[in-house]
Amino acid sequence: MMKRIRARTAGPPGGRPLQISNLMVVNAVAALTDEPPSGPSGAPCAARDPDDAEAGCEITVGAVADRLEIDPSTASRLVGHAIDAGLVSRRPSPVDARRANLGLTDAGRRVKQVADRYRRAYYHGLMNDWTDAERAEFARLLTRFADAAARDPMDPDGIDKIFEEAGLE
Repeated sequence: MMKRIRARTAGPPGGRPLQISNLMVVNAVAALTDEPPSGPSGAPCAARDPDDAEAGCEITVGAVADRLEIDPSTASRLVGHAIDAGLVSRRPSPVDARRANLGLTDAGRRVKQVADRYRRAYYHGLMNDWTDAERAEFARLLTRFADAAARDPMDPDGIDKIFEEAGLE
């Protein structure tokens, strides 16, 4: 699949081809843009004035790292690739000049829309012969599963146990 994506997306002249990681960053920035903020305005980032530092909305590399559950240095590299691909913009932070405030470019928003449409069409095709009752039951069970996982997340110490049992302490 990656070979096909790379063949069809040469990227900008002299630039890197588009990567799945570009889409991961685009989705993370979009989700963070739409999240309710912890700032005083209470509006999602997209609904606020980006020049209003009091709004408390900043999308940083650290926030992308947290969203993707990766370390900040990896997030920095992936964000850089998404910027090079023209999907994400980096503006100076109105709060702290040492930080970057990230946003989607027009191309990034288009990629997000097309990817969302493709994903919905793919799922629709997979469930094309399902009845409405089967779809409703699947949605109910998937929601139940997701809620249970959110209530009882995997113990991070389990990673250590995996390496211990594999003899890779």
